[in-house]
Amino acid sequence: MAASMLCRRSAKLSVIFREISVAKCLTPGNSHSGLLLQVANYNPKPLKLNLKDPYIPDKSREKTPEWQKTAKYDRKLFGRYGLASGIDPEELWPSPDQLEAMIAEEKEWQPSLEKMLANIAVKEKEKAKKLQAREKLIAANMAKMPKMVEDWRREIRDQKVKKKEDKLRRDRLLAEARARFGYALDPRSQKFKDMVKDIEKEESRKRKQLKRRKKEEEMAGAAKVTEAPSTPVTP
Repeated sequence: MAASMLCRRSAKLSVIFREISVAKCLTPGNSHSGLLLQVANYNPKPLKLNLKDPYIPDKSREKTPEWQKTAKYDRKLFGRYGLASGIDPEELWPSPDQLEAMIAEEKEWQPSLEKMLANIAVKEKEKAKKLQAREKLIAANMAKMPKMVEDWRREIRDQKVKKKEDKLRRDRLLAEARARFGYALDPRSQKFKDMVKDIEKEESRKRKQLKRRKKEEEMAGAAKVTEAPSTPVTP
């Protein structure tokens, strides 16, 4: 009896769904009429259920597949045939151990609202802490900005001065080459490079001589101060 009622209910629901689909398809101003027409024309075949003689596997037989002996398959049979499957609905509920395992899994993967709110509060606190540290770093860098700008400007000035000095030195070397050889030399030529090396050696020798002379004068002055007689103290 229950199986026949289930069959009649399935047929009635199929008719209702078909009427709803047709009504949607015929609704004026529908921009998806093509899609709805396709949905309305979809008429799935009803599930063939042998309600008079349903297939209920014998779990005691060795030829019965193992997957047909599981509780999952029993739930499937009960959902398809209802009480006609001969399955007790009470057996489909999880056991106390399974229920505890499900509760533990739910607590692990689906935390409670209080825990979720606590996690959100921790994340917001960490976010605020990072933002505060970033603002502090920006403020410190802004305080250093005047000095950094001044250093940058001084570096630009030094680069300009060095560039000008290099140009003057290059012009001076070109003039020296013209005076020595009587004609202009290419600064990329080996002859010009050799001349520059000779001039640098000469300048280095002069600097060393000047440094040595200055050091000798300082030592001579210190010796004179040491050898000067001390003035006697009058009683």
